Amino acid sequence: MAYEFKASDAFDLATALSADTHQKGDELFFKYCPYCEGGGKDKDTFSINLKDGVYKCFRASCGKQGHFVELARDFNFKLDFDDGPKAYRRLPQKKVTTTDAAVAYMAGRGISRETTERYRLTTQVKNKNILVFPFYDENNVLVAAKYRKTDFDKKRDKNKEWFEKETKPILFGMAQCTDFTTLIITEGQIDSLTVSDCGFNNAVSVPTGAMGFTWLSNCWDWISKFQDVIVFGDYEKGKMSLIDTLQKRLPQKVRAVRAQDYLGEKDANDIYLKYGKQAIDRCINNAEPFKLANVKELSDVKSVDINKLPKIKTNIREIDKVIGGLVFGQVILLTGKRGNGKSTFLSQLACEALQQKESIFVYSGELADFHFKRWLDYQLAGPANVVTTVNEYGDDEYSVSDDTVNAINAWYKGRAYIYDNSYVPEQSGELESLPQTIEKVIRQYGCRLICIDNLMTAMDTITEQNNLYLAQSNFVGELKRIAVRHNVAIILVAHPRKTTADFTNDDVSGSSDITNKVDVVMSYQRCEDDDKFSSKLSITKNRLFGRYASGDNAIGLNYSEKTKRITSYTSGKRIYDWEIEKILADSADDDLPF
Repeated sequence: MAYEFKASDAFDLATALSADTHQKGDELFFKYCPYCEGGGKDKDTFSINLKDGVYKCFRASCGKQGHFVELARDFNFKLDFDDGPKAYRRLPQKKVTTTDAAVAYMAGRGISRETTERYRLTTQVKNKNILVFPFYDENNVLVAAKYRKTDFDKKRDKNKEWFEKETKPILFGMAQCTDFTTLIITEGQIDSLTVSDCGFNNAVSVPTGAMGFTWLSNCWDWISKFQDVIVFGDYEKGKMSLIDTLQKRLPQKVRAVRAQDYLGEKDANDIYLKYGKQAIDRCINNAEPFKLANVKELSDVKSVDINKLPKIKTNIREIDKVIGGLVFGQVILLTGKRGNGKSTFLSQLACEALQQKESIFVYSGELADFHFKRWLDYQLAGPANVVTTVNEYGDDEYSVSDDTVNAINAWYKGRAYIYDNSYVPEQSGELESLPQTIEKVIRQYGCRLICIDNLMTAMDTITEQNNLYLAQSNFVGELKRIAVRHNVAIILVAHPRKTTADFTNDDVSGSSDITNKVDVVMSYQRCEDDDKFSSKLSITKNRLFGRYASGDNAIGLNYSEKTKRITSYTSGKRIYDWEIEKILADSADDDLPF
């Protein structure tokens, strides 16, 4: 008998061992080796390759390695060694007729006869008080059944629900799904019937509750075909348990019903019985990407007047037209002396991405979140919306009104996110690496411009830094893989090793692999003695287009201290869409002249 390795088996083993894992490329890393347990201190030294099933512990004192079959054997994890599908008991393929008793019971839960018959619910022949949920797979084959006692009594009955022994666990409702757009997963069968009864065709439910995932490997190929998934599990004790594992395991975007849309109820059927179809519609239509604990909306950051805070002088520069823009799939390295404007260059690029309807994610290891937000808001506000006042020393100060900030917030809300540097994981958890967070942000929030300021502070999220140069190389390599895998643009800020009149790629501090692995290298320098320009931009690597701008051909730029914007001689007046939308909204509120 043969065994064919499946990635889902590795995940199932991890669940069986209660292992803390994370996926990196084709490797599933365990926080602790199941054999040596990391020696009590080493973490993430054990992995399973999700393509070929080879496992290995990287600790020299352990060194366990082999194939997944051996690993499963050592930890009593049962595998299917049959040549075909798993050897579950085959059920007779007889026609299932919906009984009046089943219709009557479901009517009491608000479910129509039409839906009850569509899902072929019935009752046992010898006991009309035992409701039967038949489980049909995507090929309309009956593979399992689940039973529910409709007159359950805690004092009299041992179980309220039970599954037919030795049958194949799959999602209930697979055969009734009509397409591969959005799949809605509930926790109970009556909940999926409720969702279906409200007009949502692709409604399924898990067979054995929120903590059982034996069905996932059986449904993996089928569920992977869906564009996205909405999880509508039971909401108890302030959380939805079903979302936790599904968000980690499923390959596509996962959305969850918002807590407030449960209206104080536990599940879909409870909501339906009390508040009706409209409440279910609202739950589905308002489902959001699963909230990441260490990422927050930039528009939620408190607006702070930086005129009253200690300041570090920065500059700004515009998107370089020589490279043709920020091409998706690329990593762009931005370098330059400290305080010369690298951080503000990132925020200028973020403005341009937002203007082109793209979503952004920013990691700022040196600036407070409100500092970055305020700088971005200045750039978006523009000269007509930045107010100039004179302080007690006779110097100009600039500010943006609350009305303008609110309009800008509304414009980029849901499209701009920033890493929460104040986030501290729970005692049982460990701070995940920045690349892990970036991948989640891309999947959950659809961000396509990733700004990382800067390399050294970002490396603080990497736990293994015994060889710093190797860690830097691996970090940048992972960024490149993310850029290609998700078709996003990533900008990485790095400090120079030294400052020379004519910048070269070798001047970047750290591993030489950094500039080798990125696609574009740009350097910004302030011009101290130039009557025409306040700064210049050099491009010393341009993998895609092969055009450069360095030395005497470096691009001259000018900076406005008032707006924090950069311009060249060819730059025109820049007005962002938030301002146009505000003007239109204000004019719409005007009284008619008659």
